[in-house]
Amino acid sequence: MSGKLFVIGFGPGSFEHITKRAREALQESDVIIGYSTYVDLIRGLLTDQEIVSTGMTEEVTRAREAVRLAEEEGKKVAVISSGDAGVYGMAGLVYEVLVEKGWTEATGVPIEIVPGISAINSCGAILGAPIMHDACTISLSDHLTPWELIERRIDAAGMADFVIALYNPRSGRRTRQIVEAQRILLQYRSPDTPVGIVKSAYREREHVVITTLAQMLEHDIGMLTTVIIGNTSTFVYDGKMITPRGYQRKYTLSADEQPLKPHQRLRVENEPWSLEATTDTLGSTPAAPAAPAKDRPVMVETEPAKAAPTSSATSTAVLEAPPAVTEEAVARRAQPAPFDWAMQALNAINAAKGMATEPSVKAPNRPVSSFQPEMIFEVAISPGVANKKITPQQMMAIAEVAGEKGEIEYTPHHQMILRVPTSDPNYVTGRLRELGLILSPIGDVLQVKACDFCDGEKKDSIPYAEELAQKLGGKEMPKEMKIGFNGCGMACYRAVQEDIGIVFRKGKFDLFLGAKTVGRNAHSGLQVAEGIPKEEIVPLVERIVARFKKEAFPNERFHKFFQRVGVIEGYKWREPAKEEIENAACGD
Repeated sequence: MSGKLFVIGFGPGSFEHITKRAREALQESDVIIGYSTYVDLIRGLLTDQEIVSTGMTEEVTRAREAVRLAEEEGKKVAVISSGDAGVYGMAGLVYEVLVEKGWTEATGVPIEIVPGISAINSCGAILGAPIMHDACTISLSDHLTPWELIERRIDAAGMADFVIALYNPRSGRRTRQIVEAQRILLQYRSPDTPVGIVKSAYREREHVVITTLAQMLEHDIGMLTTVIIGNTSTFVYDGKMITPRGYQRKYTLSADEQPLKPHQRLRVENEPWSLEATTDTLGSTPAAPAAPAKDRPVMVETEPAKAAPTSSATSTAVLEAPPAVTEEAVARRAQPAPFDWAMQALNAINAAKGMATEPSVKAPNRPVSSFQPEMIFEVAISPGVANKKITPQQMMAIAEVAGEKGEIEYTPHHQMILRVPTSDPNYVTGRLRELGLILSPIGDVLQVKACDFCDGEKKDSIPYAEELAQKLGGKEMPKEMKIGFNGCGMACYRAVQEDIGIVFRKGKFDLFLGAKTVGRNAHSGLQVAEGIPKEEIVPLVERIVARFKKEAFPNERFHKFFQRVGVIEGYKWREPAKEEIENAACGD
């Protein structure tokens, strides 16, 4: 049997934007594998193919299953992605899985990547022509990429004046990343920079907004949204974003007859901004001989247009030049080289941040904005590990720092999530901590959850819960992780349903690992030990957590990690017992 792998990008999801080859590959396939939402989008193109659909964050599972079906069962398997499969899609992951198995193109299962229309293209078309010049894509999802690296990429793209398409800009849990991206870009671009926000491009619920960099966060932005941020020359005309490529530098856009003939347009003297012209100015190459006046018009640019050019405005003019180069041309050729511009921009940035080591010069076309947006600061608040009671004074302080624009969310984990726009997070944290509240970061961190120990009546194990919270609470993890702590054998707080469950019983601890609380195969944690001495429990849990933090894949939940590695601290994974449910007899 000869299997084959297709990795198919089906574009934005509308049938008219799916390529002919993508349709053919879907029909050729025996099995379709994809995220359940994506499968639903193309279901109308399928016939009798077997469908394997999984939820979000199950990409590795899908890739491994596709490779297995193609290699071991000889099936033709289509792994689908929206947009283009090679742009934040499944193509790279399928190749990575194949590489892990020692695959080669000469001897391994055949693979075909079928390209599709990526979001930068589909959303750009809806918005007008924002991608006419150099552009880049940046995903704001830090589930697989460290935020520090994403931050540097945003900073570099802002400094280099790229048009930027932001993928995965915000989700229910990732809310700060888009705020940070805006803050960074406002260091380089005007608050009035055009921004296009497109949700569900070419789908039934398509929604399009054109706004500004300063106001972009006032609009709905989520996982189905692509945000396109213009560069310093992008303008809006009649509801369309347009980024000029630079034709106005040497062409008259309102005239049929151009001042420069085709053979003149690539000459150095008519491109004083080019590398050849600037290196000539620096003396690294000899100056080109002056052309006769009739063949060498000198281009003089006007100020860059702030709106679309009209028929009465031209951006270039032709001057009759003598055989010697005119003063205007000399002045233009004496402008800084691109490297000098970059250094000037860097100095300007450092000056804005208070880090300049030499006098800063404002870089051309790189306005450093004084506009400072407020951050959306979010933090988890609780009255304590064992204490579950919030005083009126504490409640009033939380409401005070939240203000009119803040948001307070109650959670089922004896915590409240505070989200508040502020430029001074230290005031917020200081005000709450002075009243005895415990503050913790949210997201992919470790949280210690404990019962109320029967209002402190069963208090023997409270010090161990507090020690775990002090040592491990809020630590960054590959995926959110929870330690549940019960103060007696009743386990009424359901500690056994957390990643790590700890139950204090008869002066010692029982340990449960790897609970899975959702899905068809949900189960409690595996009881791996009982009777652990009190002095051993905290170091033991620290070692388990440290190994998970070091060896887990990004976005891998603890129960999957435990199953994958097989043994942690001598405790072996085993399949949870499955209940056999007999079919009920039909009644009358």
